Amino acid sequence: MEVRLELACEAAEMDEQWSFVGNKSNQRWLWYAVDHATNIVLAYVFGKRKDEVFKKLKALLEPFGISRYYTDDWGAYERHLEADKHQVGKRNTQKIERKNLNFRTWIKRLTRKTICFSKLETLHDTVIGLLINKVEFGLDIHA
Repeated sequence: MEVRLELACEAAEMDEQWSFVGNKSNQRWLWYAVDHATNIVLAYVFGKRKDEVFKKLKALLEPFGISRYYTDDWGAYERHLEADKHQVGKRNTQKIERKNLNFRTWIKRLTRKTICFSKLETLHDTVIGLLINKVEFGLDIHA
């Protein structure tokens, strides 16, 4: 007998959050999506603020069967999400914006004006990924 898990999420909020590695000209973006009902992170990726990076996030979200996306008005969303499934505006992105604030509070690397930054992209992505895995999924890293 084969058991198959079906992932389901009716609606998701998506956003991107700026930081940098080494200096402010080397921008690094955290792109992620949360379940609109539960505010739990569904998937995240790191990279530039480019369509190719957004497409990676979108691919990670496909198994969830999301029927509605709520975003800000960054062009990548409009270019790569079906118009009938996409809604732009602040009314339905309040949960992810609050999560952005929490992430900025917990990780100083995400703060806009900071002296705390990573020198390597690998370290930057690992620190933020560890926080998301701990806070969102309760996963601890053991030595």
